[in-house]
Amino acid sequence: MSVATAPQALVIEGGNPLNGRIRTSGNKNGALPILAACLLADEPVTLSNVPRIRDVETMLELLASAGASADWTGPNEVRVEPEGLASHEVDATLAERIRASFLLAGPLLARLGRASVPPPGGDVIGRRRLDPHIHAFERLGARVEVGSRYEMETDGLRGAEIFLDEASVMATENAIMAAVLAPGRTTIANAACEPHVQDLCRFLVSLGAEIDGIESNLLRIRGVERLHGGAWTIGPEHIEVGSFIGLAAVTGSDLTIEAVEPRDLASILAAFGRLGVDVEVGDDWVRVPPHQELVIRNDLGDQVPKIEDGPWPAFPADLTSIAVAVATQAWGTVLVFEKMFENRLFFVDKLVSMGARIIVCDPHRVVVSGPSRLYGQRLTSPDIRAGMAMLIAALCANGQSVIGNVAEIDRGYERIDERLRALGAQIERVDT
Repeated sequence: MSVATAPQALVIEGGNPLNGRIRTSGNKNGALPILAACLLADEPVTLSNVPRIRDVETMLELLASAGASADWTGPNEVRVEPEGLASHEVDATLAERIRASFLLAGPLLARLGRASVPPPGGDVIGRRRLDPHIHAFERLGARVEVGSRYEMETDGLRGAEIFLDEASVMATENAIMAAVLAPGRTTIANAACEPHVQDLCRFLVSLGAEIDGIESNLLRIRGVERLHGGAWTIGPEHIEVGSFIGLAAVTGSDLTIEAVEPRDLASILAAFGRLGVDVEVGDDWVRVPPHQELVIRNDLGDQVPKIEDGPWPAFPADLTSIAVAVATQAWGTVLVFEKMFENRLFFVDKLVSMGARIIVCDPHRVVVSGPSRLYGQRLTSPDIRAGMAMLIAALCANGQSVIGNVAEIDRGYERIDERLRALGAQIERVDT
């Protein structure tokens, strides 16, 4: 991936169906904690299927700033050598770029007994509490002082019973990473169990960790003395699969998505099915047949249906923006209920400017009526998923759209313009 050094935009000519096969990238939210977890090992680790995106590049810089060696050894392969880990201070400038910078807290506490972490950056999609992280660290024996940075110190972590007051993905991951080297037994209740959390657990087990309850919301960990090196392949990005399904459906495309884990798609396919999207599922692929007439499937009694997100295995919050974009092209009315982040739906004014019929009920709910004929506009991406939703809308709109701040989309989607152009999309990247 060419990392932008100047502001860039995507110029899209809409109204063209796509055709072909596209391979799913590695899971962004799986790669980031697994990269952080490499610091727990005392030998080198090689990771494959790592998405070459901006957030991953930032995480590699964060690992290097802590003293580890983290380098690309292939197009999507990274080798991490953690032996040089020396600094417990997380670089503030780098931390501003991604929320995942806070994932270094657990490994640093476990390895060095100290961690000094600035407030993390990332998408501005609403309040994102750090309280569950801090509570978990304190239960494991860390002392935490909160100021301009989060200063954490321990004389030695110990296994403990932890109840997370929300099923936070990152808090679960931080608690797991802090606990795997802590003597004794740790129980994490109300744990997040998204596919990327499962991937982190299985990765750590491959290095020698002892974790039971993977795939559930109750994890039991027995601390071990050390984690050795090894090799691991990052799991597929189910959010990208959902994004491509939505893209294919609204553009009338014949698209086959490869390198898929079907068991990660149950709630995703159910929600898109409510929007009238039919998908064929194979062992490791899904196909969206072309020229579907999208008709929203009402609830019993002809009631207006609802798409709502929630902790796994519910419909992922990262796909609510995509669902809104797809709903603009489906016959009928649907309520989209974003329960988890109060700012995520604020991008819908961009779709309204293109011609979408959307009523904003409150920060968490919008009503979408379709289908609407969309027209190209000049837009700016506020975050990763909203940027992808606007790109989907632009691909099915009449005329030309220009999406600025494309760096936000690049944070989560690898070479998106190149991959879509290979399928027949008229999309170009330009400097602005």
